[in-house]
Amino acid sequence: MHSSLKYTGHRPWPLPSEPWVMQQQWLDLAFMHWEIPVRNLRDRIPPGLEIDTFDGTAWIGLVPFVMKGVRPRWCPSFPAFSEFPEINVRTYVTYQGKPGVWFFSLDVPNPLAVLVARSVFHLPYYLAQMDVQRRGNGVDYASRFDRRSFRAYYAPSIGKPIKATSFAEWATARYCLYTDDRKGRLYRGEIHHRSWPLEAAQLDVCENSYLDGFPFGQAHDEVLFSRSLEVVVWPLRRLQSDT
Repeated sequence: MHSSLKYTGHRPWPLPSEPWVMQQQWLDLAFMHWEIPVRNLRDRIPPGLEIDTFDGTAWIGLVPFVMKGVRPRWCPSFPAFSEFPEINVRTYVTYQGKPGVWFFSLDVPNPLAVLVARSVFHLPYYLAQMDVQRRGNGVDYASRFDRRSFRAYYAPSIGKPIKATSFAEWATARYCLYTDDRKGRLYRGEIHHRSWPLEAAQLDVCENSYLDGFPFGQAHDEVLFSRSLEVVVWPLRRLQSDT
């Protein structure tokens, strides 16, 4: 049994009945969010999905982190293929009462990860140039793909607790993703992990063009940080009532 499966009481719905197929560890995550009008997302999201909002507002997120130990169940981990940074642009959607994540892009420097994620999980992965270095208690993070780039330093804000709001829970406690294939068919991919160990973060951005093309508004005043989280993944399942 994967260690995360000992803790399931926090989940909003039961674990899938079928076996999980992949495990990962996510390290040094930062969650940044900006307001965006629902009307400006609607054409970018399949009509079968509902755009999820917090207090009536939709949000677009940018999440840099590092993947480690990415491997299929029962297979060993090979650092050359299973450890790499990732940065994704995302928003939040629901389908039949299950809130999840919709990804606009996921950039990694690993060509095998791009191939597998695109062919098996129908996710918009791209091969980027990336450099990630630990500095002190934080991370120097740099990524570039085509015309989009991101350079920043982020770290946990020692002694600064997360504000007593539910936004952090709303944005991070999501146990599935949604995607579609080239024929427009919708899928859900279930995941599981323990409750997020979140901290407030300090952030110093030198460059960020990852949101170019999105008519985003004001940034959320909370930047969130998580040092480490172990995750298991189930195979995609096609949704029945595609539209």
